[in-house]
Amino acid sequence: MSNNIRLKGGLDIPISGEAARKTVASIKPDVVAIQPDDFKGLVPRLLVREGDKVLAGSPVLADKQRPDILVTSPVSGTVQQVVRGDKRKLLAVLVKADDQQESVDFGTAKVSSLSEEDVRKKLLSSGLWIALVQRPFGVIADPAAKPKAIFVSAFDTAPLAANPEYTLGDRMEDIQAGVDALGKLTPGGVHVCLNEANYSGTPFHRIEHAVLHTFSGKHPAGNVGVQISHISPIGKGDIVWTVSLTLLAAIGRLFVSGKLSLVRKVAVTGPVAKDPAYVETVPGMAIRQLGAFYDNSAKDIRFVSGNPLSGRNVGEDGFLGFFDNQVTLLHEGTERELFGWIKPFRFNQFSSSMTYFSWLLPKKKYSMDTNTHGGPRAFVVSDVYGKVLPMDIFPIYLVKACLAGDIEKMEKYGIYEVLPEDLALCEFVDPSKNDIQAIIQNGIDRMIKEMA
Repeated sequence: MSNNIRLKGGLDIPISGEAARKTVASIKPDVVAIQPDDFKGLVPRLLVREGDKVLAGSPVLADKQRPDILVTSPVSGTVQQVVRGDKRKLLAVLVKADDQQESVDFGTAKVSSLSEEDVRKKLLSSGLWIALVQRPFGVIADPAAKPKAIFVSAFDTAPLAANPEYTLGDRMEDIQAGVDALGKLTPGGVHVCLNEANYSGTPFHRIEHAVLHTFSGKHPAGNVGVQISHISPIGKGDIVWTVSLTLLAAIGRLFVSGKLSLVRKVAVTGPVAKDPAYVETVPGMAIRQLGAFYDNSAKDIRFVSGNPLSGRNVGEDGFLGFFDNQVTLLHEGTERELFGWIKPFRFNQFSSSMTYFSWLLPKKKYSMDTNTHGGPRAFVVSDVYGKVLPMDIFPIYLVKACLAGDIEKMEKYGIYEVLPEDLALCEFVDPSKNDIQAIIQNGIDRMIKEMA
Protein backbone atom coordinates (compact mmCIF):
# COMPACT_ATOMS: atom_id res chain seq x y z
CA MET A 1 0.00 0.00 0.00
CA SER A 2 1.38 3.41 -0.96
CA ASN A 3 1.42 6.49 1.22
CA ASN A 4 -2.01 8.02 1.46
CA ILE A 5 -2.57 11.45 -0.08
CA ARG A 6 -5.01 13.34 2.11
CA LEU A 7 -6.85 16.11 0.30
CA LYS A 8 -8.05 19.23 2.05
CA GLY A 9 -11.20 20.95 0.92
CA GLY A 10 -13.80 19.59 -1.43
CA LEU A 11 -17.50 19.01 -0.93
CA ASP A 12 -19.74 15.94 -0.83
CA ILE A 13 -23.18 16.93 -2.10
CA PRO A 14 -25.95 15.14 -0.12
CA ILE A 15 -28.39 14.47 -2.96
CA SER A 16 -31.00 11.72 -2.74
CA GLY A 17 -31.52 8.95 -5.25
CA GLU A 18 -28.48 6.69 -4.92
CA ALA A 19 -28.80 3.42 -6.83
CA ALA A 20 -29.33 0.28 -4.78
CA ARG A 21 -26.72 -2.39 -5.43
CA LYS A 22 -28.91 -4.59 -7.56
CA THR A 23 -29.27 -5.07 -11.31
CA VAL A 24 -32.95 -4.99 -12.20
CA ALA A 25 -32.77 -5.36 -15.98
CA SER A 26 -30.56 -6.29 -18.88
CA ILE A 27 -31.48 -3.84 -21.63
CA LYS A 28 -30.77 -4.88 -25.21
CA PRO A 29 -31.22 -1.59 -27.07
CA ASP A 30 -33.39 -1.55 -30.18
CA VAL A 31 -31.29 1.30 -31.56
CA VAL A 32 -27.80 2.38 -30.52
CA ALA A 33 -26.39 5.86 -31.21
CA ILE A 34 -22.74 6.49 -32.04
CA GLN A 35 -22.21 10.19 -31.30
CA PRO A 36 -19.04 11.95 -32.53
CA ASP A 37 -19.42 14.69 -29.90
CA ASP A 38 -18.55 12.11 -27.24
CA PHE A 39 -14.97 12.15 -28.51
CA LYS A 40 -13.09 15.43 -28.05
CA GLY A 41 -10.62 16.14 -30.81
CA LEU A 42 -12.24 13.78 -33.33
CA VAL A 43 -12.95 15.23 -36.77
CA PRO A 44 -15.35 12.51 -37.98
CA ARG A 45 -15.36 10.93 -41.42
CA LEU A 46 -18.33 8.67 -42.09
CA LEU A 47 -17.42 5.14 -43.19
CA VAL A 48 -20.94 3.66 -43.56
CA ARG A 49 -24.21 4.46 -45.30
CA GLU A 50 -27.81 3.90 -44.32
CA GLY A 51 -28.71 0.25 -44.87
CA ASP A 52 -25.17 -1.09 -44.34
CA LYS A 53 -24.73 -4.14 -42.12
CA VAL A 54 -22.23 -3.86 -39.27
CA LEU A 55 -20.85 -6.17 -36.61
CA ALA A 56 -19.84 -5.26 -33.09
CA GLY A 57 -16.39 -3.87 -33.76
CA SER A 58 -17.01 -2.77 -37.37
CA PRO A 59 -15.65 0.71 -38.21
CA VAL A 60 -18.33 3.41 -38.42
CA LEU A 61 -16.26 6.60 -38.17
CA ALA A 62 -12.63 7.56 -38.67
CA ASP A 63 -10.71 10.69 -37.73
CA LYS A 64 -10.04 12.80 -40.83
CA GLN A 65 -6.71 13.98 -39.47
CA ARG A 66 -5.54 10.62 -38.08
CA PRO A 67 -7.27 7.93 -40.19
CA ASP A 68 -6.00 5.07 -38.03
CA ILE A 69 -8.25 6.24 -35.15
CA LEU A 70 -11.58 4.48 -35.61
CA VAL A 71 -14.94 4.54 -33.87
CA THR A 72 -16.58 1.13 -34.12
CA SER A 73 -20.11 -0.09 -33.57
CA PRO A 74 -20.87 -1.43 -30.06
CA VAL A 75 -23.50 -3.80 -31.51
CA SER A 76 -24.21 -5.73 -34.67
CA GLY A 77 -27.11 -4.58 -36.82
CA THR A 78 -28.08 -2.29 -39.66
CA VAL A 79 -27.27 1.40 -40.04
CA GLN A 80 -30.74 2.89 -39.68
CA GLN A 81 -30.06 6.62 -39.94
CA VAL A 82 -27.27 9.15 -40.26
CA VAL A 83 -28.35 12.18 -38.22
CA ARG A 84 -27.02 15.58 -39.24
CA GLY A 85 -27.49 19.06 -37.83
CA ASP A 86 -26.76 22.59 -38.95
CA LYS A 87 -24.32 22.86 -41.86
CA ARG A 88 -24.58 19.07 -42.19
CA LYS A 89 -22.67 18.53 -38.97
CA LEU A 90 -22.65 14.80 -38.14
CA LEU A 91 -24.56 14.34 -34.89
CA ALA A 92 -25.08 10.58 -34.69
CA VAL A 93 -25.12 7.29 -36.51
CA LEU A 94 -28.07 5.15 -35.44
CA VAL A 95 -27.65 1.38 -35.64
CA LYS A 96 -30.69 -0.90 -35.35
CA ALA A 97 -29.44 -3.84 -33.28
CA ASP A 98 -29.84 -7.48 -34.33
CA ASP A 99 -31.58 -9.97 -32.05
CA GLN A 100 -28.51 -12.21 -32.22
CA GLN A 101 -25.30 -10.31 -31.76
CA GLU A 102 -22.19 -11.00 -33.84
CA SER A 103 -18.73 -9.54 -33.36
CA VAL A 104 -15.60 -8.99 -35.37
CA ASP A 105 -12.92 -11.46 -34.24
CA PHE A 106 -9.77 -9.53 -33.40
CA GLY A 107 -8.02 -12.65 -32.08
CA THR A 108 -7.10 -13.53 -28.52
CA ALA A 109 -3.61 -12.77 -27.31
CA LYS A 110 -1.49 -13.19 -24.23
CA VAL A 111 -0.55 -9.62 -23.41
CA SER A 112 2.88 -10.53 -22.05
CA SER A 113 3.89 -11.83 -25.50
CA LEU A 114 2.82 -8.69 -27.36
CA SER A 115 4.97 -5.75 -28.32
CA GLU A 116 4.06 -2.11 -27.86
CA GLU A 117 3.17 -1.91 -31.56
CA ASP A 118 0.95 -5.01 -31.33
CA VAL A 119 -1.05 -3.45 -28.47
CA ARG A 120 -1.38 -0.15 -30.31
CA LYS A 121 -2.61 -1.81 -33.52
CA LYS A 122 -5.21 -3.90 -31.73
CA LEU A 123 -6.60 -0.92 -29.83
CA LEU A 124 -6.77 1.13 -33.03
CA SER A 125 -8.39 -1.56 -35.18
CA SER A 126 -11.00 -2.42 -32.52
CA GLY A 127 -11.99 1.19 -31.95
CA LEU A 128 -10.96 1.11 -28.29
CA TRP A 129 -8.18 3.63 -28.80
CA ILE A 130 -10.81 6.31 -28.26
CA ALA A 131 -11.02 5.16 -24.61
CA LEU A 132 -7.65 6.84 -24.01
CA VAL A 133 -7.99 10.52 -23.11
CA GLN A 134 -4.95 12.76 -23.41
CA ARG A 135 -4.18 15.55 -20.99
CA PRO A 136 -3.79 18.45 -21.31
CA PHE A 137 -7.08 19.38 -22.98
CA GLY A 138 -8.98 16.06 -22.71
CA VAL A 139 -8.75 15.01 -26.37
CA ILE A 140 -8.38 11.54 -27.86
CA ALA A 141 -4.84 10.29 -27.26
CA ASP A 142 -2.37 10.73 -30.11
CA PRO A 143 -1.13 7.27 -31.25
CA ALA A 144 2.22 8.81 -32.18
CA ALA A 145 2.77 10.31 -28.71
CA LYS A 146 4.55 8.76 -25.74
CA PRO A 147 2.83 9.71 -22.47
CA LYS A 148 4.88 10.05 -19.33
CA ALA A 149 2.32 7.83 -17.56
CA ILE A 150 -1.24 6.49 -17.75
CA PHE A 151 -3.67 7.14 -14.88
CA VAL A 152 -6.79 5.29 -13.77
CA SER A 153 -9.11 6.31 -10.95
CA ALA A 154 -10.57 3.20 -9.32
CA PHE A 155 -13.13 5.12 -7.26
CA ASP A 156 -15.65 7.87 -7.91
CA THR A 157 -16.71 10.52 -5.43
CA ALA A 158 -19.15 12.37 -7.72
CA PRO A 159 -22.76 12.67 -6.49
CA LEU A 160 -24.69 9.39 -6.84
CA ALA A 161 -21.78 7.80 -8.77
CA ALA A 162 -21.94 4.12 -9.71
CA ASN A 163 -20.15 1.90 -7.20
CA PRO A 164 -17.08 0.41 -8.94
CA GLU A 165 -16.84 -2.56 -6.60
CA TYR A 166 -20.37 -3.55 -7.62
CA THR A 167 -20.08 -2.78 -11.32
CA LEU A 168 -16.57 -4.14 -11.93
CA GLY A 169 -15.55 -6.17 -8.90
CA ASP A 170 -16.15 -9.42 -10.80
CA ARG A 171 -14.00 -8.38 -13.78
CA MET A 172 -10.53 -8.47 -12.27
CA GLU A 173 -9.14 -10.66 -15.07
CA ASP A 174 -10.18 -8.07 -17.65
CA ILE A 175 -8.86 -5.16 -15.58
CA GLN A 176 -5.51 -6.86 -15.05
CA ALA A 177 -5.20 -7.61 -18.77
CA GLY A 178 -6.01 -3.97 -19.51
CA VAL A 179 -3.32 -2.75 -17.10
CA ASP A 180 -0.76 -5.12 -18.62
CA ALA A 181 -1.61 -3.96 -22.15
CA LEU A 182 -1.49 -0.23 -21.41
CA GLY A 183 1.73 -0.64 -19.46
CA LYS A 184 3.47 -1.35 -22.76
CA LEU A 185 2.54 2.09 -24.14
CA THR A 186 4.33 4.27 -21.59
CA PRO A 187 7.69 4.30 -19.81
CA GLY A 188 6.05 5.71 -16.68
CA GLY A 189 3.74 2.75 -16.10
CA VAL A 190 0.06 2.60 -15.19
CA HIS A 191 -0.95 4.44 -12.02
CA VAL A 192 -4.12 3.24 -10.27
CA CYS A 193 -5.67 5.47 -7.61
CA LEU A 194 -7.74 3.90 -4.81
CA ASN A 195 -9.94 5.17 -2.01
CA GLU A 196 -8.01 4.94 1.25
CA ALA A 197 -11.23 4.50 3.23
CA ASN A 198 -12.05 1.30 1.33
CA TYR A 199 -8.57 0.05 0.45
CA SER A 200 -8.80 -3.37 2.07
CA GLY A 201 -12.42 -3.85 0.98
CA THR A 202 -11.88 -3.33 -2.73
CA PRO A 203 -10.58 -6.05 -5.06
CA PHE A 204 -8.69 -3.40 -7.03
CA HIS A 205 -5.86 -3.27 -4.49
CA ARG A 206 -4.81 -6.66 -5.90
CA ILE A 207 -3.97 -5.18 -9.31
CA GLU A 208 -0.42 -6.10 -10.30
CA HIS A 209 2.17 -4.40 -12.53
CA ALA A 210 0.80 -0.98 -11.63
CA VAL A 211 1.73 1.82 -9.26
CA LEU A 212 -0.98 2.10 -6.61
CA HIS A 213 -1.87 5.34 -4.84
CA THR A 214 -4.48 5.99 -2.18
CA PHE A 215 -6.47 9.18 -1.66
CA SER A 216 -8.78 10.34 1.08
CA GLY A 217 -11.03 13.34 1.16
CA LYS A 218 -14.27 14.73 -0.20
CA HIS A 219 -15.25 15.11 -3.82
CA PRO A 220 -13.41 15.71 -6.18
CA ALA A 221 -10.93 13.25 -4.63
CA GLY A 222 -12.10 10.64 -7.16
CA ASN A 223 -11.42 12.85 -10.20
CA VAL A 224 -8.38 11.60 -12.09
CA GLY A 225 -7.33 15.19 -12.85
CA VAL A 226 -7.12 16.01 -9.15
CA GLN A 227 -5.17 12.81 -8.54
CA ILE A 228 -2.67 13.58 -11.32
CA SER A 229 -2.08 17.05 -9.88
CA HIS A 230 -0.86 15.47 -6.63
CA ILE A 231 1.14 12.62 -8.19
CA SER A 232 2.68 14.07 -11.34
CA PRO A 233 1.50 17.60 -12.19
CA ILE A 234 1.17 18.41 -15.88
CA GLY A 235 3.37 21.20 -17.13
CA LYS A 236 3.79 22.73 -20.56
CA GLY A 237 5.00 20.05 -22.96
CA ASP A 238 3.93 17.13 -20.71
CA ILE A 239 1.53 14.45 -21.92
CA VAL A 240 -0.36 11.96 -19.78
CA TRP A 241 -3.17 9.62 -20.71
CA THR A 242 -6.16 8.61 -18.64
CA VAL A 243 -8.74 5.85 -19.00
CA SER A 244 -11.85 5.11 -16.96
CA LEU A 245 -12.01 1.86 -15.00
CA THR A 246 -15.03 0.78 -17.09
CA LEU A 247 -13.15 1.16 -20.37
CA LEU A 248 -9.99 -0.33 -18.89
CA ALA A 249 -12.04 -3.50 -18.32
CA ALA A 250 -13.28 -3.32 -21.93
CA ILE A 251 -9.68 -3.07 -23.16
CA GLY A 252 -8.74 -6.12 -21.12
CA ARG A 253 -11.77 -8.05 -22.42
CA LEU A 254 -10.61 -7.33 -25.97
CA PHE A 255 -7.30 -9.09 -25.36
CA VAL A 256 -8.83 -11.94 -23.33
CA SER A 257 -11.74 -12.76 -25.68
CA GLY A 258 -10.63 -11.21 -28.97
CA LYS A 259 -13.95 -9.37 -29.28
CA LEU A 260 -15.21 -5.87 -28.57
CA SER A 261 -17.57 -5.85 -25.60
CA LEU A 262 -18.79 -2.53 -24.21
CA VAL A 263 -21.50 -4.05 -22.00
CA ARG A 264 -21.55 -2.31 -18.63
CA LYS A 265 -23.66 -1.85 -15.52
CA VAL A 266 -25.24 1.60 -15.53
CA ALA A 267 -26.56 3.27 -12.37
CA VAL A 268 -29.96 4.92 -12.81
CA THR A 269 -30.03 7.56 -10.10
CA GLY A 270 -31.52 10.85 -8.99
CA PRO A 271 -34.30 12.26 -6.79
CA VAL A 272 -36.90 11.69 -9.53
CA ALA A 273 -35.90 8.07 -10.24
CA LYS A 274 -38.28 5.34 -9.08
CA ASP A 275 -36.40 2.69 -7.08
CA PRO A 276 -32.91 3.72 -8.31
CA ALA A 277 -30.85 0.67 -9.28
CA TYR A 278 -28.56 -0.67 -12.01
CA VAL A 279 -29.23 -1.92 -15.52
CA GLU A 280 -26.88 -3.78 -17.83
CA THR A 281 -26.59 -2.25 -21.27
CA VAL A 282 -24.20 -0.68 -23.80
CA PRO A 283 -23.28 2.95 -24.51
CA GLY A 284 -25.58 4.61 -27.01
CA MET A 285 -28.71 3.12 -25.44
CA ALA A 286 -31.81 5.31 -25.87
CA ILE A 287 -32.76 7.04 -22.60
CA ARG A 288 -36.41 6.21 -23.33
CA GLN A 289 -35.63 2.57 -22.59
CA LEU A 290 -35.34 3.56 -18.93
CA GLY A 291 -39.08 4.37 -18.85
CA ALA A 292 -39.63 2.02 -15.90
CA PHE A 293 -37.60 4.39 -13.71
CA TYR A 294 -39.71 7.51 -14.23
CA ASP A 295 -43.23 8.71 -14.92
CA ASN A 296 -43.63 8.65 -18.69
CA SER A 297 -46.15 11.49 -18.55
CA ALA A 298 -43.77 13.81 -16.66
CA LYS A 299 -42.53 16.77 -18.67
CA ASP A 300 -40.44 18.37 -15.95
CA ILE A 301 -37.55 15.87 -15.79
CA ARG A 302 -34.00 16.60 -16.83
CA PHE A 303 -32.30 13.51 -18.22
CA VAL A 304 -28.56 13.64 -17.57
CA SER A 305 -26.09 11.19 -19.05
CA GLY A 306 -23.48 11.14 -16.30
CA ASN A 307 -23.47 12.63 -12.82
CA PRO A 308 -25.50 15.72 -11.80
CA LEU A 309 -22.43 17.97 -11.61
CA SER A 310 -20.66 17.34 -14.92
CA GLY A 311 -23.05 15.12 -16.89
CA ARG A 312 -24.71 16.16 -20.14
CA ASN A 313 -28.38 17.08 -20.45
CA VAL A 314 -29.48 14.74 -23.27
CA GLY A 315 -33.25 14.87 -22.90
CA GLU A 316 -35.70 11.98 -23.03
CA ASP A 317 -34.91 11.49 -26.71
CA GLY A 318 -31.15 11.32 -26.06
CA PHE A 319 -28.71 8.47 -25.62
CA LEU A 320 -26.22 7.20 -23.04
CA GLY A 321 -22.76 8.67 -23.61
CA PHE A 322 -19.79 6.49 -24.53
CA PHE A 323 -17.87 7.29 -21.33
CA ASP A 324 -20.87 7.22 -18.96
CA ASN A 325 -22.01 4.52 -16.55
CA GLN A 326 -24.63 6.67 -14.83
CA VAL A 327 -27.92 8.32 -15.71
CA THR A 328 -29.32 10.99 -13.37
CA LEU A 329 -32.98 12.02 -13.33
CA LEU A 330 -33.59 15.48 -11.88
CA HIS A 331 -36.63 17.69 -11.46
CA GLU A 332 -36.49 20.83 -13.62
CA GLY A 333 -36.56 23.53 -10.97
CA THR A 334 -38.63 26.29 -12.51
CA GLU A 335 -40.40 27.35 -9.31
CA ARG A 336 -39.55 30.69 -7.71
CA GLU A 337 -39.64 31.23 -3.95
CA LEU A 338 -40.60 34.63 -2.59
CA PHE A 339 -37.91 36.07 -0.33
CA GLY A 340 -36.17 32.70 -0.30
CA TRP A 341 -32.76 34.28 0.13
CA ILE A 342 -33.66 35.79 3.51
CA LYS A 343 -35.39 32.74 4.98
CA PRO A 344 -32.79 30.86 7.06
CA PHE A 345 -35.24 28.28 8.42
CA ARG A 346 -35.10 26.13 5.29
CA PHE A 347 -34.42 22.58 6.41
CA ASN A 348 -35.18 21.17 2.95
CA GLN A 349 -32.54 23.24 1.15
CA PHE A 350 -28.84 22.38 1.19
CA SER A 351 -26.31 25.20 1.50
CA SER A 352 -22.57 24.63 1.17
CA SER A 353 -21.96 27.91 3.03
CA MET A 354 -24.31 27.02 5.93
CA THR A 355 -26.62 29.89 5.03
CA TYR A 356 -29.63 27.80 6.08
CA PHE A 357 -30.13 25.85 9.27
CA SER A 358 -30.11 22.61 7.30
CA TRP A 359 -26.48 22.23 8.42
CA LEU A 360 -27.96 21.00 11.72
CA LEU A 361 -28.96 17.82 9.83
CA PRO A 362 -25.59 16.53 8.55
CA LYS A 363 -26.90 13.13 7.42
CA LYS A 364 -29.94 14.39 5.56
CA LYS A 365 -30.25 13.70 1.82
CA TYR A 366 -31.92 16.40 -0.27
CA SER A 367 -34.26 16.08 -3.22
CA MET A 368 -32.33 18.60 -5.29
CA ASP A 369 -33.47 20.01 -8.60
CA THR A 370 -31.91 22.12 -11.35
CA ASN A 371 -32.93 25.47 -9.88
CA THR A 372 -29.91 27.78 -9.49
CA HIS A 373 -31.85 30.11 -7.15
CA GLY A 374 -30.79 33.20 -9.04
CA GLY A 375 -29.37 34.30 -12.36
CA PRO A 376 -25.90 35.33 -13.55
CA ARG A 377 -24.57 38.43 -11.89
CA ALA A 378 -21.35 40.38 -11.42
CA PHE A 379 -18.28 38.16 -10.99
CA VAL A 380 -17.56 38.10 -7.25
CA VAL A 381 -13.91 37.50 -6.36
CA SER A 382 -13.82 35.29 -3.25
CA ASP A 383 -12.19 32.17 -1.87
CA VAL A 384 -15.17 29.84 -2.46
CA TYR A 385 -13.49 28.11 -5.40
CA GLY A 386 -10.35 27.29 -3.46
CA LYS A 387 -12.36 25.68 -0.68
CA VAL A 388 -13.77 23.01 -3.00
CA LEU A 389 -10.84 22.49 -5.42
CA PRO A 390 -7.89 20.67 -3.80
CA MET A 391 -5.39 21.50 -6.55
CA ASP A 392 -2.33 23.74 -6.51
CA ILE A 393 -3.74 26.24 -9.00
CA PHE A 394 -5.53 29.58 -8.84
CA PRO A 395 -9.06 28.72 -10.01
CA ILE A 396 -10.61 32.18 -9.89
CA TYR A 397 -7.75 33.71 -11.87
CA LEU A 398 -7.84 30.80 -14.32
CA VAL A 399 -11.55 31.37 -14.94
CA LYS A 400 -11.00 35.09 -15.46
CA ALA A 401 -8.11 34.37 -17.86
CA CYS A 402 -10.37 32.05 -19.86
CA LEU A 403 -13.06 34.73 -20.01
CA ALA A 404 -10.50 37.23 -21.26
CA GLY A 405 -8.97 34.76 -23.72
CA ASP A 406 -5.49 35.51 -22.31
CA ILE A 407 -3.30 32.57 -23.37
CA GLU A 408 -0.30 33.47 -21.20
CA LYS A 409 -2.38 33.82 -18.06
CA MET A 410 -4.28 30.61 -18.78
CA GLU A 411 -0.94 28.81 -18.91
CA LYS A 412 0.24 30.57 -15.77
CA TYR A 413 -2.82 29.72 -13.73
CA GLY A 414 -3.16 26.03 -14.61
CA ILE A 415 -5.06 25.40 -17.85
CA TYR A 416 -2.85 22.38 -18.62
CA GLU A 417 -3.95 20.60 -15.44
CA VAL A 418 -7.72 20.83 -15.62
CA LEU A 419 -10.76 19.74 -17.56
CA PRO A 420 -14.23 21.22 -17.02
CA GLU A 421 -15.26 18.36 -14.71
CA ASP A 422 -12.49 19.31 -12.26
CA LEU A 423 -14.12 22.70 -11.66
CA ALA A 424 -17.71 21.42 -11.53
CA LEU A 425 -17.88 22.04 -7.79
CA CYS A 426 -16.68 25.60 -8.34
CA GLU A 427 -19.73 26.06 -10.55
CA PHE A 428 -21.97 24.55 -7.87
CA VAL A 429 -20.82 26.94 -5.12
CA ASP A 430 -20.31 30.00 -7.34
CA PRO A 431 -22.27 32.96 -5.86
CA SER A 432 -22.21 34.63 -9.29
CA LYS A 433 -24.01 31.71 -11.00
CA ASN A 434 -21.40 31.48 -13.78
CA ASP A 435 -21.24 28.48 -16.09
CA ILE A 436 -17.69 27.69 -15.00
CA GLN A 437 -17.38 24.41 -16.92
CA ALA A 438 -18.34 26.09 -20.20
CA ILE A 439 -15.87 28.89 -19.52
CA ILE A 440 -13.04 26.40 -18.93
CA GLN A 441 -13.98 24.42 -22.06
CA ASN A 442 -13.94 27.62 -24.12
CA GLY A 443 -10.49 28.36 -22.73
CA ILE A 444 -9.29 24.87 -23.65
CA ASP A 445 -10.73 25.22 -27.16
CA ARG A 446 -8.86 28.51 -27.58
CA MET A 447 -5.61 26.87 -26.41
CA ILE A 448 -6.05 24.03 -28.93
CA LYS A 449 -6.72 26.51 -31.73
CA GLU A 450 -3.72 28.67 -30.83
CA MET A 451 -1.39 25.66 -30.58
CA ALA A 452 -2.56 24.00 -33.82
